[in-house]
Amino acid sequence: MFLRLIQIEVPDGKRRVAMLDEVSRAVLLEEVASVYELACAAVAAGASLEKAARERLGREVLDMSGAERSVRLLAPIDHPDPAHLYLTGTGLTHLGSAESRDKMHALAASADAPTDSMRMFLDGLKGGKPAAGVGSQPEWFYKGNGSSIVATGCPLEMPAFALDGGEEPEIAGIYLIDPAGRPLRLGFSLANEFSDHLTERHNYLWLAHSKLRQAALGPELLGALPADVRGTSRILRGERLIWEKPFLTGETNMSHSISNLEHHHFKYANFRRPGDVHVHFFGTATLSFSDQVRCEPGDLFEISADAFLLPLRNRLAKGAPQSFEVRQL
Repeated sequence: MFLRLIQIEVPDGKRRVAMLDEVSRAVLLEEVASVYELACAAVAAGASLEKAARERLGREVLDMSGAERSVRLLAPIDHPDPAHLYLTGTGLTHLGSAESRDKMHALAASADAPTDSMRMFLDGLKGGKPAAGVGSQPEWFYKGNGSSIVATGCPLEMPAFALDGGEEPEIAGIYLIDPAGRPLRLGFSLANEFSDHLTERHNYLWLAHSKLRQAALGPELLGALPADVRGTSRILRGERLIWEKPFLTGETNMSHSISNLEHHHFKYANFRRPGDVHVHFFGTATLSFSDQVRCEPGDLFEISADAFLLPLRNRLAKGAPQSFEVRQL
């Protein structure tokens, strides 16, 4: 049985951490109010996250099948200072992801003149899972800080200037940097990486702009990830299902190993600052945008996977214009 942690807000407004069992019962932990606090306590004690959690198990149990009406599910990780949480990710990491990317860009790769996306995918396919040592470097992007994280049930907001707001169902790794500057993997979360695909399609050099958006994290922090994860991504418009497709993830379905993706992120010393948290998205091969679906405000994104007990659901919203002026000091 894998470790499953959730963060919740109870009716009196207090935050709690709980451990889920296989039938979605949540046993509340004592002494800690956040997964970050729990992880820091585990580091200080030289213990694993699971051991630290089990030592704090209390007697209060919630049935999450009915408790969602009285408690609010939070994202599975946050930081007391959101500026010390990094949201980053990698693309072209899954078998079939280059096909989706080229389809999204309306480009046809050929053996004589492959696109840059196809070349990067083939590099990963050839060297992304090295038997030993360091493998091929993946595509990398920055999404924002902790203020960009959205919990299940909350709106995913596209800025007023955005051209599109589309889902990307995937898995994210969650990490804490210890006092010695070593990255510690806390676990994995279901995620909707959420991007502006029209902006990216206009010019792939605008990928960096298209990724500066919110991202939703499923409620569970899963201690270990199965090699083969199978999920479903859906979009509902009102009561009508307008798109549904399965997605595959986990290392069996990836062109890179997770350890290789982790290496190429944490090799940068700036990403090994003690006390920081990192949420790193591992990529997807399934996009509704590739099937010519154009999402509208009010649409409901629903992502579920067999490795996770609880789904991730968010409605698309569009933000109001924000005026600002750059002034000379």
